[in-house]
Amino acid sequence: MRPRRSSCSSRSSRSTRAAMKRRWRKRPSRRCADFTRRARQDEHSMAGSTPGEMPFLEHLEELRWRLFKCAVAIAIGVIGAFSLLYTKRIDIVGILAQPIQPYLRQPLMVTHVGDLFDIVMNASITLGVIAASPVVVWQVWGFLSPALYGHEKKVVIPALVAAALLFLAGMALAFEYVLPVTLAFYASFESESVNTMQTVDGYMSFVTAMCLAFGAIFELPVVIALLSALGIVQPEYLSRFRRHAVVGCLIAAALITPGSDPTSLLLLTIPLYMLYEASITVSRFIARRRERRLAVEVA
Repeated sequence: MRPRRSSCSSRSSRSTRAAMKRRWRKRPSRRCADFTRRARQDEHSMAGSTPGEMPFLEHLEELRWRLFKCAVAIAIGVIGAFSLLYTKRIDIVGILAQPIQPYLRQPLMVTHVGDLFDIVMNASITLGVIAASPVVVWQVWGFLSPALYGHEKKVVIPALVAAALLFLAGMALAFEYVLPVTLAFYASFESESVNTMQTVDGYMSFVTAMCLAFGAIFELPVVIALLSALGIVQPEYLSRFRRHAVVGCLIAAALITPGSDPTSLLLLTIPLYMLYEASITVSRFIARRRERRLAVEVA
């Protein structure tokens, strides 16, 4: 005869089977959770970012919209500037021709039909970009600022403001002081037997090149300051090569100056070397602050 099972053993076996069934029911949910977790990890790895960062495709989308806003701002600025120049509310040719007016025997000449239109279009683009520059800088800053640390933001913002002010100061210095002296030097070679004809296109190109050259060289302190803040350039290194800097300033002035006369070369070399000396002072100030910050961090 088959032995009869006790009630206790039957109850324990039934409870064991029930527990196993519950365990197997939970396993699919755990498997689904593991699969979902792995899928998310694969998605973030394919996007090139960690779960706490913005995916690469979202970075591209943000960059696209910010570039679109910059383009719209520049287009609005160019259209507005062209409307002002076209309606003669701003006489750009008359304003830029003021430095040469005392040395003209006759008005500026136009040799091609589209010269004035080209000048107005170039001036419209320049004024439009200048008018839209706050929007452009704001969009660029909004895209790059999340990737910067706090101390880097403290360096970038003053550098941008200083770069804009120095560029405008360089252009103003060239237009108000350097151009009249250079034009007076050129006018001293004129003769009564020669009829000098100044064209609008040639004069505007000369003025633009001179102003942009001075605006560019006035950025030297900002460049040196950034390099000093990064620890790439030391003030002792700059002070040691002062004689070499004089030769370098002469070569740079010869390359940048639109004319080949010694007056323009000298007028560009002097402020360039003065900016070099100012860069040494700024570099020393930044180096001292950097040393103090490192000393505080070590302490």
